[in-house]
Amino acid sequence: MFPMVTGFMSYGQQTIRATRYIGQSFITTLSHTNRLPITIHYPYEKSITPERFRGRIHFEFDKCIACEVCVRVCPIDLPLVDWRFKKDIKKKQLLNYSIDFGVCIFCGNCVEYCPTSCLSMTEEYELSTYDRHELNYNQIALSRLPISIMEDYTIQTIRNSTKSKIEEDKSSNSRTITDY
Repeated sequence: MFPMVTGFMSYGQQTIRATRYIGQSFITTLSHTNRLPITIHYPYEKSITPERFRGRIHFEFDKCIACEVCVRVCPIDLPLVDWRFKKDIKKKQLLNYSIDFGVCIFCGNCVEYCPTSCLSMTEEYELSTYDRHELNYNQIALSRLPISIMEDYTIQTIRNSTKSKIEEDKSSNSRTITDY
């Protein structure tokens, strides 16, 4: 008789525990119903990148002295620097500079250690192509300035749309109480 009673008691405890877990999950689900959606409509809305975002590398050909510091600090020896030594002025002349973004890990070491600051990181992150050979950027492609997300009139930035949604919600739910 005792085993049967203890079986009913453990069954009752398990039922109460299961009900508690279901109730907790239901409360969690209900708490998420009042939140704003996180999903964005990507081609038409873009999220604003953080201040120190490491996107595509921008290169300024005129500032480069062909010292190859960027190649030495790169963990994968990625930038290709072609130069020739000019004997009359005793300086290196840069001929070609290229980076393959299909291999680049965007660590930012080349930008950080460049003595002339001819390399910089941009906020451009849309580098996808159908052919991986198109990701090999030469000095002309690297020197192209990206369009800022904030300046592109065809795109609604998420920061502005979220603020407007919050302001709309506040204005519709706000009540002014005045004492006369």
